[in-house]
Amino acid sequence: MKIKLKKEGKAHSKGKRPKKGMAVRLILSLSVILALSLSIGTSPSVKMPPHSNTATTSTISSGGYWMAGADGSTYNFATLSLGSAAPYHPSQPIVGMATTPDGHGYWLVASDGGVFAFGDAVFYGSMGGKPLNKPIVGMAATPDGKGYWLVASDGGVFAFGDAVFYGSMGGKPLNKPIVGMASTPDGKGYWMVASDGGIFSFGDATFYGSMGGKPLNKPIVGMASTADGQGYWMVASDGGIFTFGDATFYGSMGGKTIPAPIVAIAANKGTNPFVPGTTGYDMSNYTIQVPPLGTLAIAESDGYPFLDNRNPTMFKEEAAAAGANLQLYTFLGAPFSSGTWQIAPSPSAYLSGPSGTCSPTNYLCQAVNYGSNEAEHSLLNAQSLGITSNIWWLDVETGGPWSTDLQINNAVIQGAIQYFHSQGILVGIYSTAYQWEQITGGMTLGTATNPLPIWIAAPDYQQAACTDPALWFAGGTPWLVQTGTNTTYNVDTDYAC
Repeated sequence: MKIKLKKEGKAHSKGKRPKKGMAVRLILSLSVILALSLSIGTSPSVKMPPHSNTATTSTISSGGYWMAGADGSTYNFATLSLGSAAPYHPSQPIVGMATTPDGHGYWLVASDGGVFAFGDAVFYGSMGGKPLNKPIVGMAATPDGKGYWLVASDGGVFAFGDAVFYGSMGGKPLNKPIVGMASTPDGKGYWMVASDGGIFSFGDATFYGSMGGKPLNKPIVGMASTADGQGYWMVASDGGIFTFGDATFYGSMGGKTIPAPIVAIAANKGTNPFVPGTTGYDMSNYTIQVPPLGTLAIAESDGYPFLDNRNPTMFKEEAAAAGANLQLYTFLGAPFSSGTWQIAPSPSAYLSGPSGTCSPTNYLCQAVNYGSNEAEHSLLNAQSLGITSNIWWLDVETGGPWSTDLQINNAVIQGAIQYFHSQGILVGIYSTAYQWEQITGGMTLGTATNPLPIWIAAPDYQQAACTDPALWFAGGTPWLVQTGTNTTYNVDTDYAC
């Protein structure tokens, strides 16, 4: 993904692909929390009018979430890891978790009320060493991140920093003990959840449903609210996730081996997970050595459509170096010409998929299936090596095999996004304004309320690309800028906006 920009005016910088077969890169961000807010394209085969450059979209909620284990381990879903309390061997089990408003930090709380802060989270006090009628079981942060509440199993509430008390279940009869809490967006209310999934609302918190009275494989242990407060997640001790209101499912630990039971969930409500100014690398099939990975690290899954051209040993080394914050990218293409898909392992690559079974001449239907199957191939290629990530980027550049029919290209892109979202994966786009216009005709995917994360190839403009809308594309919001090349490792350099 080495795009060299030609200075033809900021909105017309043309990229070149100097190496044949350069494919998608992996983005790793070790200190950055990536909460991607995206719009996904629905099947354009029957809904997109001729020459339309606006995608028919549906919404995927802002942000992902973290889970915490009783031993202090943390697990990230559509977010990046900021660390865990496990290395510190807390004297009491971890029972709750809450995040800062920008998504760049979180707190963990233990059953004795001790609080642990990570990233940009600030310590505002705790119940550690103080007498408690019942153990602490959860916590929630205020909207400005300058305070938090702790809740005990009897529903008693303790406020710190600028957190305001809005009521509690202390002294009231409960069918099951309280196990967690979450705050409303304005901080003027909160929810509590019991181990049977029952919900209790205080202040301006609205009830969106519960698991009360419903069968559970394992007890509920925590909850988190969405950024707009119009939904929430619950998590069970086995890592199973339950969604209510506008909460989106991004994956779970259900059925997976974990060293200790899950005890909490926390939502990433930040609009951009990356800490501004952090730098790192993106890696491809041309990388000759894994560079020292800092806060950003990016690696490729595979090359041209349906082409597995990655050195598996190098790929696994990159993934190991990236750790929990591994992100992946795939080099997308639409090799369609004169009614024929030039690159396809079999006709099923385009005839079958989310658009159903397409007729031999319904090329837009085929294009959505092709994009979806192309994305699935990339995901399975990584998984076959034991490599996973819940954040992927689509590499859309003129060096790839694209059709001269822009509607076909748009349908392929939307099919790929649709597939990744169906897997609980957040997706962003790598390109330039010029190339996006050439390939898609300027298709818009992002909106003001649901921005599409974009990664801009801008070595000629560097950090200025973060703030210059003339360099943006797809109605997206810049999260990353590719700033140049490191020839020692044969990798590209990246900067977080």
